[in-house]
Amino acid sequence: MATATTNTVDWKLIWAQRGFRFFFFAMFVSLFGSGMNFAGVSWYILAATHSTVKVSLQVIVMTLPGLFVPFLGGVLIDRLDRRYLGVLLDLTRGVFVLATAYIAWRGHLQLWHLYAMTLITGTGSAMYWATVNALVQEVIPTSQFTGANAAVLVGVQSGMLIAGAFVGFLYNSAGIAGILAIDGATYFVSAYCLYQVRRGYVSPRESYQYPREYNEATEATAEALESGGNPEVAEAGLSLAIYSDMKEGFAYLREQPVVLALGITHSIMMAGVVSANVVLVALANDILHAGARGLGFLEAGWATGAIIGGLIASQLPQRLRMPLYVAVCAGLAAGHMAAPFVAFVAGAVTMQIVFGFCRALGGVVAQSSLMSIVPRHFMGRTQSAMAILTTVVQLLMSVALGWVAQGAGLIAGYALLALLYTGATVSAIRARQLLR
Repeated sequence: MATATTNTVDWKLIWAQRGFRFFFFAMFVSLFGSGMNFAGVSWYILAATHSTVKVSLQVIVMTLPGLFVPFLGGVLIDRLDRRYLGVLLDLTRGVFVLATAYIAWRGHLQLWHLYAMTLITGTGSAMYWATVNALVQEVIPTSQFTGANAAVLVGVQSGMLIAGAFVGFLYNSAGIAGILAIDGATYFVSAYCLYQVRRGYVSPRESYQYPREYNEATEATAEALESGGNPEVAEAGLSLAIYSDMKEGFAYLREQPVVLALGITHSIMMAGVVSANVVLVALANDILHAGARGLGFLEAGWATGAIIGGLIASQLPQRLRMPLYVAVCAGLAAGHMAAPFVAFVAGAVTMQIVFGFCRALGGVVAQSSLMSIVPRHFMGRTQSAMAILTTVVQLLMSVALGWVAQGAGLIAGYALLALLYTGATVSAIRARQLLR
């Protein structure tokens, strides 16, 4: 098993890559729109229904495709050009978001429209993030994975920072239709940037030859696959190939306990960030009494902390990375226990800065370690396996947080989040032991 290596981050080398510059801007623009969409739709649903359960349903609908899509998505990511796949996913989501914006502009928007849009964008996102995380591995030198992950995270969180700062101010003037229109436009800009990342078709399998790519049982199957003359046999052969790839991916994870431990920790942290939105909107409304603008400040605070954490993580020496990885997980657990007791905006924003910092530092350490360990031809399936686990945890947490927060109060909801991050701390300790 390969081990993670430590190299000095060379920002000039990273930004000298033309493809990475386009990739960074694609992430920035995409997350700017998505951040406004997520915050705006959450606030619209809470304002219209006054129900955290209905807000949690939005998160559930967004998350649900992640239970099914990554099984096929991981195989496609490891077979097709990841750039083209990302462009297609961006364009598809952009069309549906703009259609929903048009419905809202005409004054016919209903909750089911928002849930349907969220389901479609969630289906795309279930494959998109595994795709772009695998694409980073192809457009940046191996020695600069840590810096590249930090730069991507800064781009993502910069987009969310501006979105978080703008959404509270734009919502009252532009409304949900304006928020969705901006998000829909960003998907097309992101697709263009991804298309410019490089030229030509690049298969993830060019550098690795599988000994049994299609698991051909007979010569007739091979001929059918090549010529398409027997579509039924060809379809059966392709199905066997997909099944073989899935089986091979799961076998790889079983044989790599350190990858599994890092993946579990990262998935729990990702699930906590998304599902926390259920209680965050209620915190802004019920505890802080700050409205949509207060929610914008909270989102901006989280993104500010994430940018700082990403930049610091890129400069950490190897000996400090895993101890701090464990520490930030523990910090998230303790911080979420205290969050609902901070009843003024400045204090709540400060807490969000800390949460963003911890999440970013943990994310950079985990992703850079995985990119150093996992071979390129397994990265799509590894990222997709993490996405499936993230989805399961998000679904469970979103349902639980909605009911607990509405039935037992926000303190109980935040305590549940603290328990989740305690589990991430245990997994991070395991990863640190294995990396030793």
